[in-house]
Amino acid sequence: MRKNHAITRLSVGHACVDVYQGAVAALVPFFVAERAYSYAAVSGVVLAASVLSSVAQPLFGVLTDRRAVPWLLPVSTLLAGLGIALSGVSDSYAVTLAAVALSGVGVAAYHPESARVARAAAGGSHAAMGWFSLGGNLGFALAPLTVAAVVAVGGLRLTPLLLLPAVAGAALCLPVLRAERPRPAGTAGPPAAGTDDTASFVRLSLAVVCRSVAFVGLGAFVSLYAAERMDGSRAAGTAALFLLYLGGAAGSVLGGALAGRWGRVRVSCWSYLLTAASIAGLLLAPGPALHPFVALTSAGLYVPFSLQVTLGQDYLPSRVGTASGITLGLAVSVGGLISPLIGALADRTSLRTALTPLVLMPVLAWLLFRTLPEPALPAPSGVTESDGDAPSRTS
Repeated sequence: MRKNHAITRLSVGHACVDVYQGAVAALVPFFVAERAYSYAAVSGVVLAASVLSSVAQPLFGVLTDRRAVPWLLPVSTLLAGLGIALSGVSDSYAVTLAAVALSGVGVAAYHPESARVARAAAGGSHAAMGWFSLGGNLGFALAPLTVAAVVAVGGLRLTPLLLLPAVAGAALCLPVLRAERPRPAGTAGPPAAGTDDTASFVRLSLAVVCRSVAFVGLGAFVSLYAAERMDGSRAAGTAALFLLYLGGAAGSVLGGALAGRWGRVRVSCWSYLLTAASIAGLLLAPGPALHPFVALTSAGLYVPFSLQVTLGQDYLPSRVGTASGITLGLAVSVGGLISPLIGALADRTSLRTALTPLVLMPVLAWLLFRTLPEPALPAPSGVTESDGDAPSRTS
């Protein structure tokens, strides 16, 4: 299978999986409306989707470093979809938590192995990996619209229809897996070039956690916050969440282009400073004026997204699966561990007060990025300068 075809299929499959990460936040207003959940209760739903994913994702990364497990891609895609499909079928809060937790496990299993397969299919091209990340970002952006199209029509009882993207995603990845050359157990790929820089990877991971807290915190509550600021308009809330996720499409492409000229670390630093200012603007802007700040926040959070993935892989060249499991997967899950605190504070004060500490998260990420070196990128095998997408060394 040609490289471009493989990356396209993997990107669309990535979108189908990340619909379910975005779907958790998109379902929050419907849980509030139909089941009268408090802020603390809906943050518990976000936590359920995140906690198992946060723990399991690095474990799946270690597994993919030791052996190829390509069958995880279709299986994990279906698990992610099944959990969300079941989340609305029962009024039981415990059943809802279990369903979204199942979806979180599916997402956790998908990301490390998909990043390994995509890296192999890309032949080392940073541009191709950017397109793979873009697929996931588009999936996030489509989640609010997909959920609204289904649930707004017939209520939470129609969530089983949300399994359809998972079926499509599982089918799309099968030709890529058939084309992949089998590897003996115990070998995760060709020998890695370079040595591990564990200290830099740890600092990068802490920055990823700060980004995740800001991203997941806003994802869980921005639709409720926008609706609250605009006389309870559910459409305004859906639009805010859509903008938060849609900016990922532009951010990923822009990040790759800017990093090619100025370097991944420097571009990420600028991006996190922009994000701190835009979150502050989001919280202070009156009424509909908050929507442009949501879009700026989204772009600022997503510009470093694919850059962090490749930085992590370059800092840990001997453990690409582990690096991918942390930087690609945990970037959008570990923040859910903080969501209950935000929800509890919102119940006691206000949503604006509860969301205000999120301004500090990109500032902390900026401080951490300022300590990181820009690693040299090894030339990908089979790719030459004439290909136009070979990564160049930045400093």
